[in-house]
Amino acid sequence: MKPSRRDLGRILPAVAAAATAAAQEKETQTLPSKAFPYGDLPVKINGLNKSRAVLKGQTHSAFDIELHMTELAAGQAPHPPHHHVHEELVMLHQGSLEATIRGETTVVTAGSVLYLASNDEHGWRNPGPGPAQYFVIALGKDA
Repeated sequence: MKPSRRDLGRILPAVAAAATAAAQEKETQTLPSKAFPYGDLPVKINGLNKSRAVLKGQTHSAFDIELHMTELAAGQAPHPPHHHVHEELVMLHQGSLEATIRGETTVVTAGSVLYLASNDEHGWRNPGPGPAQYFVIALGKDA
């Protein structure tokens, strides 16, 4: 059965209402102000490494943001070098990392920060001898 103009006239308000509801739902996903006590964050263990997801969502201006913490064992890398659309900040709290950005490797120590621009290939590993603890803040689309 082929829909008539009258049928489409009845459907359009429902579609508009659904779009409005989806937009309002997205607004309700805005991250609230909140404290994230370290001891309350669930630990995900991956081999010798540990990670803690802290937050993921949108700011009040609909900007995507994600934050996680990782403890990387000596000699380990979280994943192979890669690239993605969103930007990242990596803040090293403890230990050291061999960071490779666009083919250039730099050793960074505690207190150092890495900024990883959109689509730049990057990766890191912990050269040891102890664990490396760092925070990753992913910013933007698909963060």
